[in-house]
Amino acid sequence: MKMKRYKTAIRRIGFYLLTIGALSSCNEALNIAPDGRISIDEIFEDNQKTAAFLNSCYQFVPVKGTRYFFWSRGPVVWSDEAWDTDAEAESWIMSGRMYNGVASAGDHPVLNWADDGNGDYWNRYWQGIRNTSLFIQRIDNATVTDERDRKRWKAEAHLLRAYYYHELLKWFGPVLPIMREPFSFTDDFSVLEKAKYYDVVKFIMEDCDVALGTEELPWRITTPGEAGRFNKAMAEAIKSKMILFAASPLNNGGQNYWEEAYQVNKTSLQNLRTQGFKLYDKVNVPQTYLSDRSYFGDEAENNYYSAVYNEYFTRTMEYSSNPVDTETIFQSKDNQGNIWHIDGIGSQAGYKTGTCPSQELVDAYETIDGQPILDLERPYLDEQHTQPNYNPKNTLYNPNDPYKNRDPRFYASIYYNGSRRYAWWSFSEEPASVENYPAGQGFRTRVIATWAGEPRTGIHGTVRSATRTGYYERKFLHPTAGDNNVVAGANWKLFRLGEVILNFAEAAAEAGHLEEARQAVNEIRARVGMPALPDNLSQRELIMRVRHERRVELAMEENRYFDVRRWTQPDGDLSATDRWVTAMEITRNADGTFTYKRRPVRTEDRKNYTNKFLWLPVPLAEANRLISITGENWQNPGW
Repeated sequence: MKMKRYKTAIRRIGFYLLTIGALSSCNEALNIAPDGRISIDEIFEDNQKTAAFLNSCYQFVPVKGTRYFFWSRGPVVWSDEAWDTDAEAESWIMSGRMYNGVASAGDHPVLNWADDGNGDYWNRYWQGIRNTSLFIQRIDNATVTDERDRKRWKAEAHLLRAYYYHELLKWFGPVLPIMREPFSFTDDFSVLEKAKYYDVVKFIMEDCDVALGTEELPWRITTPGEAGRFNKAMAEAIKSKMILFAASPLNNGGQNYWEEAYQVNKTSLQNLRTQGFKLYDKVNVPQTYLSDRSYFGDEAENNYYSAVYNEYFTRTMEYSSNPVDTETIFQSKDNQGNIWHIDGIGSQAGYKTGTCPSQELVDAYETIDGQPILDLERPYLDEQHTQPNYNPKNTLYNPNDPYKNRDPRFYASIYYNGSRRYAWWSFSEEPASVENYPAGQGFRTRVIATWAGEPRTGIHGTVRSATRTGYYERKFLHPTAGDNNVVAGANWKLFRLGEVILNFAEAAAEAGHLEEARQAVNEIRARVGMPALPDNLSQRELIMRVRHERRVELAMEENRYFDVRRWTQPDGDLSATDRWVTAMEITRNADGTFTYKRRPVRTEDRKNYTNKFLWLPVPLAEANRLISITGENWQNPGW
């Protein structure tokens, strides 16, 4: 790791370590800035400074969501889920460089830029791991006035370290040493060893188990003054995810860990249920989410299910002993900002669209009878995804009327040609906007027409406020938010029960516990009124359906980027999923009907699909330092 930085950290902890982060409200005295510099010993000789040190360990927890550099969704738009309009408008930043393959170990867009903790992961997370390890080492003998605090703080430090390790492992893979004790500058780093993926996962789970075994650590945070603090439920969510990742083809080293993944997930899921976590399944603000059926389109068979799903993702979880939202396990400490400006329908406020859902994602939403649109084994007949391989069992899907009779999550997540949005629109309509002319500026319901040539919301190859794909994101956008109704994007849900249920379903299916896997998936589907999976699926068919359900239920939540990687063999690539991203080019005919044609978003393929993009590179200077010290190459393949 950064030896100079760690030497400084060991000798002195300066002002930045006493800056109050997520826990600032725990003690008003912590809001007082210290004068000069103080030693590590002085910190742990004082109760308030000890608490402040733990606070500083939280500063590396990222906000995620739209808070990647320049208001981007990062991994969402680097996968096959979506396209980023900034890839053309601002090609020098993250998405443009990723799509064009302009990335190296010495100059990688994900490593060079950090915004609200999103990026510069190697440096930031190792700082977090080093500081939490130091806290764990010192806390037993520190001056702490309440022994309950000592136990809780220690549990939090173990869980923070588990979180940072789990993030590093997701992004970089098995190029990590295991740090049980903080490294000293005088240590012999020549004996440093890369740990196996599975061994790092077991270490992460060990830290999680310390947190779970600490009575003083609560299962959920119930007061706003403790917003941002970690809880026991997070430990179960991290264990659930990490053992699933360890069992996956990219990471398992040829070993079969699926039964272990099943057992761990079964226990974690049961413990979360016992503690009152359950899916969000009720509309709690009907005056907003059920007041106008046009919010979810006339085609939605059951507006209520769409409203439930949309409401969940557009509301921040409250901190209460009896919260309305019992699905969210942990959310970011900050909201996502006024996302209608930068991640909704760009023309609404005249700035940028940001995330444009792909045709591939739209194709993933089944029809209301529970039938997939495409063949799940081979969804496209060509590499550019312009020739869909339709599922012959699906009788409801009509390529000439493609948005009818779809999964309610589609209507809650995607703005498509002909859908509607009630909000403040900052412009008056032009005659060419035939569905909306002559409406003026103000609050109104606007038809979101995405056909080529529509002046405001039509598909376009370079205009920043337009859509690249023929679709706009709806999932995280409050139904009526806008310049005259300022409702910020909800705090990002880093962990939620829905994901844990699907982690369990996948592990159960892979381990051969087919009926348990099917029941878990059916619980997710029932929340939105979708039919149960057939009970006669083979193991392979069920695994495909579980993966498909993850794609739909967890759409645009940063899971797909990692899922397609962990499902890939170590010597494979992402050419089948990420090389080509497709748009729906829509032509409006003179009689008001539409013609639909699939095409790649751009004529050139994306370059971030090759084998080396399965992992981020270890930063070049760090990789060179490790090679010179240990004599071993720590760099990921291809970098």
